[in-house]
Formats: sequence, structure tokens, C-alpha cells
Amino acid sequence: MVMTTQVREDVVTAEPPRSAGRRRSRRRTYLWSYVYLAPMMVLLLAFIVYPIVASLGYTFYKWDGIGDPSEFVGLANFRQIVHDSIFWRSLGHTFVYAAFVVPVQLVLALALALVLNNKRLRFASFYRTLFFLPVVTSAAVIGVVIQLLVSNFGDSINTLLLNLHLVHQHIDWLGDPHFALAIIILVGIWHTFGYNLVYFLAGLQTIPDELYEAARLDGAGRFATFWYITIPMLRAVGVVIVILAVIGTFQIFDLVQVLTSGGPYFATEVVNTYIYHLAFGGSNANAVQPDIGLASAASFIYGLLLIGFSVVQVIVLRSLARRRGA
Repeated sequence: MVMTTQVREDVVTAEPPRSAGRRRSRRRTYLWSYVYLAPMMVLLLAFIVYPIVASLGYTFYKWDGIGDPSEFVGLANFRQIVHDSIFWRSLGHTFVYAAFVVPVQLVLALALALVLNNKRLRFASFYRTLFFLPVVTSAAVIGVVIQLLVSNFGDSINTLLLNLHLVHQHIDWLGDPHFALAIIILVGIWHTFGYNLVYFLAGLQTIPDELYEAARLDGAGRFATFWYITIPMLRAVGVVIVILAVIGTFQIFDLVQVLTSGGPYFATEVVNTYIYHLAFGGSNANAVQPDIGLASAASFIYGLLLIGFSVVQVIVLRSLARRRGA
């Protein structure tokens, strides 16, 4: 009895060194994890966090970006942005762009992902690469090519439409306020379509084949299988895809800047090009001379609006998911 008690005591006294060793190994693992994350954190702080904090200080100055800011104006920059009709007009164009691009892209991407996810489809990898190519193509290059295609000279779309007798005269697609934003929306849908396609393909490949086989055995048709199996299984991934798609559309800048530079007559001005013209000057956004203070104020207001919109979006999506779950 005494020997048994002594053995138990030895076991108890021997356990703490093992747990201490495990803690040290875990600390070492965590330490190396932080070491691997350190370069990215440094870049994040240097090129994202610091500019945001610095630009907040510039909002209280009238500054052209040369030298040190010295003309303190207080909240005048914020008042000017809030009362600037072009800012709200550009914000409206941004929301219109997102309202058309996001639903059209998601519907087309999901439909095409269902087709490309078919294991019996030949050359599926080739088609996936083909549809993803626009994503890896520079927006500046795409903008130049589109300008040539819709121009009023050479072999352009206007020439084709005239030969088919669909129009009676050349149309200035990018110079007409009624068509310019529509052209940008169409190009935007095509340019970033590949992202959502890849996301939906990844989500579809996580759905077990056994669910579809069981549905077929129960006599479920294609629509019933899609509605009661595919959609519910893609719900979690779909929320992330919607959020990423909305954020991506709100970042529209390069296509607009290359194609129209916000014109004609501010008909395609979005918030990002508005901020760019304020910061670096130009004929648009009523800013012939650069004003970093105004641009910083507009960026800050736009950031607050996006944060609020993102919070509302997450709350709405979560509430819808809870209702469906209930």
C-alpha cells in the first residue's frame, strides 16, 4: 500500500515538467508564427495604417502637397465636401455601379460555376482559365482597348453597327452621358467576373457528392437539387462572396480613370476618381489645383460611409441566415 502511494506521488511530481515542456514548445511555435507575420504587419502599418492616421491630420489643413501643411482651416474641408454636389453625385454613381455589377456578376458566376463544375465537361480547366484571364489583365490595358473598340474611327463597334444598319450615325459611347456609365458597368462586369467564378467553384467543390446521389435516388429534379442542396450548402461561402464583391465594386477607380476620367460632365465620376482629382488636380471635381486636405476629408467621409454600409450589410445577411435556419 505504501509502495502504491509512493508510485502515485512520483507520477504526480513527474507531470509538471512535461506540461512545462509542452508550454515551451507552444510558445516557440507561436513565436515563429509571429516572426512569419512580422513582415506583413510592418507593410500593413507602413502603407495602410500610417497613411490613414496621417491623412486624418491633413483634413484640418489646406495643403497642395508641397512642403509642410501650415494653413489650418479646421472643419472647413469637411463642410465643403458635405455641401459639394459633385461628391454626392459621384457617390450615387458608385452605388449605381455596385447595384448593377454585383447581382449580375453573382448570378452569371454561379450559373457558369455550375456548368464548369460538371465532371463530365471536357476541357473544363481550359474554360476556367479563359474566364479568369480578364482578372489578371491590367485595367489600364483593358481601358485602352475598349476606347479603341468604341471610338469613332477605324474598325470599331460603330462601324459594325452601321454595316448592320442598327444605327444611322456614329455614337460617341464614352462622350455621351447617357452611355458612358453603362459602358463602364459592362466592362466592370466582364473584368472582375473571374473572381466570383473561382469563389463559387471552390464552394461547389466542397459539397459532398453523396448529397446529390441521395437526392437523385429520392427522385429530386435538377431545380429541387439546386434549391434544396446547392444553395443551402453555399450559404456560408455566398455571404463572404457577396461582401467581397460589394467591397470590390466600391473600390472602382482605374477603369473609370482610363476610360472617361470621370467625364463627360461628371457623368461617370465615382468617389475614388473624385478624391484623386482633388488630391492631384484636374478639370474634374472642381479642383484645378491640388488640395490634399480636401481629398483627405473626402476619403475620411467615404470611409465612414463604407464602414456603416458594411456593418448594415453584415447585420442584414446574418438576420436572413438566422431566419432561414429557424
